[in-house]
Amino acid sequence: MQSRTSSTTPPARTGGRPRSAAADAAILEATRQGLVELGWSKLTLGAVATRAGVAKTTLYRRWAGKSELVVDAVAELFDELELPDRGSLAADIEGVVLQFAVLLGRPETKTALMAVVAESTTDEPLRDRIRASIVDRQKRLVLAGRKRAQERGELPAEPDAVSASRTADLIFDVIAGAVVHRALVSAEPVDEEWARRFTLLLLGGLAAAAAQP
Repeated sequence: MQSRTSSTTPPARTGGRPRSAAADAAILEATRQGLVELGWSKLTLGAVATRAGVAKTTLYRRWAGKSELVVDAVAELFDELELPDRGSLAADIEGVVLQFAVLLGRPETKTALMAVVAESTTDEPLRDRIRASIVDRQKRLVLAGRKRAQERGELPAEPDAVSASRTADLIFDVIAGAVVHRALVSAEPVDEEWARRFTLLLLGGLAAAAAQP
C-alpha cells in the first residue's frame, strides 16, 4: 500500500522557522514505536523527541500534548488505506476490509489506537480530535465507494443530502465497528472468508434499506 502524507499535523505557522516534513514524519514514527515499546503511561514528549532526533522545542511547537500527538500518529497510519477498484461493490468492500485488517494487525496501529481510544473515554476534546482526524477523514472511503457503485448501477442514487449522509455514517460505523471488534477485541482472524460473509450481510442490509419507502 502506498502511504499518503498525513494532513492531521497542525498547520504550518505563519512566522518563525518553516516546518520540516522530515521532522514531522520522524516524530510520528517515533511516537508509534515508543507506544509499542513503552506503553501509554511511560511515553513522554521528551522521549519522543529523543527517539526522533529532534529538539524538544521542535516537538512542542507542533503538538500541545501527548494525546494530540498520538492521534496524529494514528491518523497517518489510517491515511494509508485506499479504496480498491476490483470491479464490483462487493469486491471493493472485501478489499477494504482485508486492507483494514492488515493495518490493524500491525503492532504500532493496534497499540496506538487502543491507547488513544482508552484515554478518550475521559477526555472529550480528545474524542473530538479522534472524530475529526480519523473517523470523519476515513469516511472518504465510504463516499468514494458509494459513488462508484452508483455509477455502476449497483446502488440507487440518494438525492436527499441528509439521508445520504446518514447512510454513509451507518456504512462506516458498521464496517469499522465490525472489523475493529473482530480484529482487536475478539482477536479473531479477518480472512477472505470472513470478509466475504460480512460483505454479503452488509449488502443485504443496504438492499433492504433501499427498498423501504
